[in-house]
Amino acid sequence: MTIRTMTIDDYDQVWHLWSEIKGFGIRTLDDSREGVEKFLKRNPSTSVVAEDGGMVIGAILCGHDGRRGCMYHVCVAEKYRKHGIGHQMALAAMEALKAEGINKVSLIAFKSNTIGNKFWRKVGWTFREDLNYYDFTLNEENITRFIE
Repeated sequence: MTIRTMTIDDYDQVWHLWSEIKGFGIRTLDDSREGVEKFLKRNPSTSVVAEDGGMVIGAILCGHDGRRGCMYHVCVAEKYRKHGIGHQMALAAMEALKAEGINKVSLIAFKSNTIGNKFWRKVGWTFREDLNYYDFTLNEENITRFIE
């Protein structure tokens, strides 16, 4: 198993991985090939994939705005979980952020994502009870579809 920087050439396998995870939210525009390519061009060295035998088994979209990093769509294929792959990918993405001078990183996990929330606490992330999270949709065509 290897962890390396994600490229747009990984898109088809990453999208397939996303589509296999129950409860995963895929956005029509942001998560399209074009949307991910735009994200990777803006953040060329901070997103990572885990590969086993040439197959993508884990992925993190990770980027920053110059001040704070953010991880999106952190996932590991179900049969590869509980082997430290998610933690190794998160560490690799955080090292890439540090190399770009970023000092803090955040992520959003759905409250219903009990596996993910347990994982983030286990590996030392702080659950923030002092914040409210808000968002505003700028493009109504960017619809989230949840995998069932």
